[in-house]
Amino acid sequence: MRRWLLFLVPLGLLLFALGFGSGFAWARRPTTKPTATITLIPSPTASYTPTVTAMPTSTRTATPKPTHTPTITYTPTITNTPTLTNTPTITFTPSRTPTITPTPIIRGRVSVQSNCRYGPGSAYLYEWGLYPGNRVTVLGRNQDGTWIYVDPWTYIDYCWVKTEFLELTGDVLSLPPIHTLLPYTEFYWSPRAVTASREGDEVWVDWALVPMSLDDDRGYLIEAWLCQDGQLRFTPLHFWAPPAILIDESGCMEPSSARIYTAEKHGYTEWVKIPWPPYPTPTNTPEAASE
Repeated sequence: MRRWLLFLVPLGLLLFALGFGSGFAWARRPTTKPTATITLIPSPTASYTPTVTAMPTSTRTATPKPTHTPTITYTPTITNTPTLTNTPTITFTPSRTPTITPTPIIRGRVSVQSNCRYGPGSAYLYEWGLYPGNRVTVLGRNQDGTWIYVDPWTYIDYCWVKTEFLELTGDVLSLPPIHTLLPYTEFYWSPRAVTASREGDEVWVDWALVPMSLDDDRGYLIEAWLCQDGQLRFTPLHFWAPPAILIDESGCMEPSSARIYTAEKHGYTEWVKIPWPPYPTPTNTPEAASE
């Protein structure tokens, strides 16, 4: 019995399903179904194309400045070359060629022991000693040739020596007169309160003493240009203290003058000009006029 039930149940379920489904299908299906023809009209598709308007871009164009190019026009100069028919003959007259006389080289040998000094005279400081047999080369002379400026072969500098103390190979007057510089010192000052007065041919020079140590003190040097025998002569003089008496005559075309230094063992101070008194001009007296 159970076996039949087990068989019938699924069969009933199957029949029920078939009947239910057929009834449902029949209920939905109309008896008369109109036939409709549907024509699909495509709707227009809006196509949006964006319009891009380019904005004008301000482009600054540099305006080139006009360049002024100078136009150089060369105008040829036409020179008419004259035609020379007669060519002059120029004769050059030779000029006289000056004869240059070379300065002679004079050498000497010391015959007497002597002092070689900083200037041409015994008034100047001692610089070097020369002994018999020493050799020198003569470089110049003073005004009258009584002193010569030499280069000693035993010394590294030059100095002045009296001419009569040497045996020379030539005439010193053939050499040029020269003037040399003096060694300078800053340890002492120049003479002060320098004055001068005249009594005929005598000129009295006075000044204030400069304080110096006994070891350094070398007195005072006066370089004077004095009128003697109608000629202006360079005369160096040494004095230990004032006054200094100098002989200055009349009769020279140029005026006399002088200067004074303080002297110490290292050298000389700057010089001071002496206010030189002129020679009095002679006046005509009644006696001289009657003669």
